[in-house]
Amino acid sequence: MVRNTGAPRDRLAARLRALEEVGVVERRAYSERPLRFEYHLTEAGRDLAPVMRALLAWGDRWAVDAPPVAFRHRGGPGSEHDTEHDLDLTSTCRTCGEEVGAAGLTIDVRAPGWDRAGPIEGA
Repeated sequence: MVRNTGAPRDRLAARLRALEEVGVVERRAYSERPLRFEYHLTEAGRDLAPVMRALLAWGDRWAVDAPPVAFRHRGGPGSEHDTEHDLDLTSTCRTCGEEVGAAGLTIDVRAPGWDRAGPIEGA
């Protein structure tokens, strides 16, 4: 990570500790002598994958001239897409199966004392 990011070791260590404290990663020993650890994503960390892909897509569109990496996909057995291709993700509603776009979204604020603008005064 130090080589790939250029971040100072102490800063990376602090960030990894913070991610471990909130349950995004867990340390596992891979060497007893000397004692060394590697980091693995927890279930909570794996659930961040869609967020990370969205940030990557935004960066590819707005922050660089050419994307530095691409996710590739190949359909499974019986798929009509058995050749590898660039992954093009979309959001699909699990209830109705339709692709989700901004025009079809609304916000239903369910937190007591809040509305779309934030906390309700006097609530």
